[in-house]
Amino acid sequence: MKTFKVVIATLVAISFLTVAIFFLIGFLKPKQAGIKIETLPSATIYLNGVIVGKTPFEGVYKPGETLIKLVPDGDGKLLPFETKVKLLPGIKTLIRREFGTTEDLSSGDIISFDNISSKDTSLIAISIPENAQISLDGVPRGFTPYKTSAISPAEHQITIKAPGYNDRVMKLKTLVGYRLTIFVKLAKSSQNETLENPKNTLEPAVKKYVEILKTPTGFLRVRTQPGTKGEEIAEVKPGQRFLYLETDPNTAWNKIQYQEPRPGLPNGITGWVSGEFSKVVEESANNATGSANTTI
Repeated sequence: MKTFKVVIATLVAISFLTVAIFFLIGFLKPKQAGIKIETLPSATIYLNGVIVGKTPFEGVYKPGETLIKLVPDGDGKLLPFETKVKLLPGIKTLIRREFGTTEDLSSGDIISFDNISSKDTSLIAISIPENAQISLDGVPRGFTPYKTSAISPAEHQITIKAPGYNDRVMKLKTLVGYRLTIFVKLAKSSQNETLENPKNTLEPAVKKYVEILKTPTGFLRVRTQPGTKGEEIAEVKPGQRFLYLETDPNTAWNKIQYQEPRPGLPNGITGWVSGEFSKVVEESANNATGSANTTI
């Protein structure tokens, strides 16, 4: 009887030891990294110089820096795309690309998550061109490069836009304890009709400007979004004029080109001013004064 009990105890101990060994092997084994690639049109995928398939594509690979090349299907007029990404263990990286005939006419994004070992929910947005406006759920939040930890863990609509470029809209879910990183490449919009038809350039164009009116404080705040909840980015004075961009129908605030594009700031700076203390005026392009070149 004692021998039987010893055998049973030994078998139980061996079973627990076997389970523990397999658990440790699985726990200590490095996690693989996921990658998902979507393109328009479809493309052949090279990972570190090796063909792995065509888009749409999804696979699992060893973590580390990976060279990715996408060659679009077709007659060769579309420009291939090549980039290096760092694949992280246990994280899926999403790459999307819409091919164009040139780099300027191509667009796409690279989306990934990082574990930040905290209870925060974080977002980083980087774009080409720089200083593109980022909106979260339809509310302008600032300009790229953009970083925030004040974002709720939920599905959000993220819009990146810049003058002269096509908007890029994404629906992404943020998670507690993770940093969502998005790298966005915007495509330039098609040429204006005035460039395609030289006859139009002979006629004097009429532009709209926003003129700042008198205020009780002697200045008017420029904000990142229409309404007083927008973050203040500058102050303008009565009498100044800025290129008019649009009017918000809900608040009647006017959007202005506060600062002209310049090297290092290709899209300049845009902002919103109260419609109560500003008015929209029309002026011939020959007499236009343009936006102020003041710095913040």
